[in-house]
Amino acid sequence: MTFFVWLLLFVFCWPLALLALILYPVVWILLIPFRLVGIAVEGVLDLVSSIILFPARLLRMGR
Repeated sequence: MTFFVWLLLFVFCWPLALLALILYPVVWILLIPFRLVGIAVEGVLDLVSSIILFPARLLRMGR
């Protein structure tokens, strides 16, 4: 679907499409640190959630 939208943009406004084609990899590279931070934060939140819910899990297994 993204490819077809890009083709429509290329047909109607080719300078903007070429600019988007050139800037997309640059923006993708600039966003990598934010993705890594998001993965790390998600991992920490999962760890904290597991630690908090561990006693309840132990009580459930004991039944």
